[in-house]
Amino acid sequence: MSENPENEKTNEITNEKRYSVDEADEKLIRLIQDGIEFTHSPFEKCAEELGISEDEVVARLKALIEGKKIRRFGASIGHLALGFTANGMGVWDIPPDKVEETGKKMASFDEVSHCYERPPTPDWPYNMYTMIHCRSQEECKAVAERISKTIGITNYQLVFSERELKKKGVRI
Repeated sequence: MSENPENEKTNEITNEKRYSVDEADEKLIRLIQDGIEFTHSPFEKCAEELGISEDEVVARLKALIEGKKIRRFGASIGHLALGFTANGMGVWDIPPDKVEETGKKMASFDEVSHCYERPPTPDWPYNMYTMIHCRSQEECKAVAERISKTIGITNYQLVFSERELKKKGVRI
């Protein structure tokens, strides 16, 4: 193995990068795990807290992601705060050979925040799920109908959220 800067080691046989987490990385992970602000400079507070530049914060996050120390880095929108109070989960029965193509079409709708495939079961034939956010259930139903017409699939159901449960990700 040959040493690389920035705590990285490369396995010469597989060219796989490994990243060793240091104390600053742990502090950074703790700072971001409950969310970052939606601002022009989202990593500014982290940089100040750690005493490093925003560019270094971003470089560390990239290294942590590439080194598979952070497996998921995503954004979520506070849809309720924005007035989107109707949340409909569209469940769809998509032919297996059409999943990829159909999923891309479904995900292209502005009202769809999530689109993913799950294996069907004998008593639940649906293999594709779309989360639709609108201001009313009627709007959600209209969006689901537009999706249905666009993809040419009529075997679906729309299930509405009754309440939002507190969401928390993995913490260190």
